[in-house]
Amino acid sequence: MRNSETKLISMVIAALLCAIGIVIPMFAPKIILEPASFTLASHVPIFIALFISPPVAAAVALGTSFGFLFAGFPIVVVLRALSHVVFALTGALLLKKKEDMLSTAGKSTLFGLLLAMIHAVCEVTVVTLFYFGNNMPKNYYTNGYFMSVLLLVGVGTVIHSMIDFGIALFVWKPLSRVISIPVSAKAVLKREAAVK
Repeated sequence: MRNSETKLISMVIAALLCAIGIVIPMFAPKIILEPASFTLASHVPIFIALFISPPVAAAVALGTSFGFLFAGFPIVVVLRALSHVVFALTGALLLKKKEDMLSTAGKSTLFGLLLAMIHAVCEVTVVTLFYFGNNMPKNYYTNGYFMSVLLLVGVGTVIHSMIDFGIALFVWKPLSRVISIPVSAKAVLKREAAVK
């Protein structure tokens, strides 16, 4: 396949993942733990994008952030979504450099946990800035910083990220067999299939 075809297919896949990433929060089930809420599968398109390549990961993380902005979500939600660029690019670059990170269940779990920790630190940082700037809803202050920000946003994001990472891996394995462009995680899955 020519380089221009590969770029075009990557761009189309990124656009589709952006669209899915914007639509999921509108329709997917939400888990509400006042004052925070978590939308099941909302990070799956970003994880799939990082399995493909760093440019696709960055494009999808940015695209979904702009989707939240244009949909009228509160600015703290938009900035939390924008912070996904950090874990998406980090994960994509790590996977590109060390492609065996998804070769076993143990390595996949550690990789997902690393991304979840980065994800949580970024989201806690955004919420902390708004919290101490007195720009959060009142129920955040009622429950206090430790409960509202560190536990609900921080620990909640780690759990939410790991669940979405697992869903993304489940979706990615069959999907990677039909994608016709070079991807960061495909070689690992081929090797994994050969071992079985």
